[in-house]
Amino acid sequence: MSVSVREAGGRIPLAMVVIRPAKLFDIPDVVRIERLSFREEYPRGVFLVFLENNPDTFLVAEYRGRVIGYVMAYLRPDLEGHIMSIAVDPQYRGSGIGSALLSEVIERLIKKGARYIGLEVRVSNERAIKLYERFGFKRIKRIIGYYADGEDAYYMLLPVDEWGGRN
Repeated sequence: MSVSVREAGGRIPLAMVVIRPAKLFDIPDVVRIERLSFREEYPRGVFLVFLENNPDTFLVAEYRGRVIGYVMAYLRPDLEGHIMSIAVDPQYRGSGIGSALLSEVIERLIKKGARYIGLEVRVSNERAIKLYERFGFKRIKRIIGYYADGEDAYYMLLPVDEWGGRN
């Protein structure tokens, strides 16, 4: 039985979704997904600079030539891999695409030498928190007022020696 994503008029196999490094021409789709996904958005220039500096850990999920998800991560000098942003087009959420992106970027960060992988997530984003916990991330601390609207964030951390290739 194949895993699939919802699509108007039917379902498609997850195997038809390609996870690949982002390219300059993907930025408009990434910005579109960001705007559909978050209350606070990064300016377009952030994506361009991130792509230039982290081409191997800025990934997109593509289906039939269209970008439907992305993840941006980088390796800090202290060897913490940090996931800056991950999002999936609302039409394709709940399909496994977020898990596929997360799994691939974790593998890439480990290959670059990451000992830990961290991220921040809104305390109200229960769906994302559950995803990260399934991957082995632990809530390390609550960051008061982290977001511009005053909402707190959890800082979550995954020690790479606890990574078992889950998705």
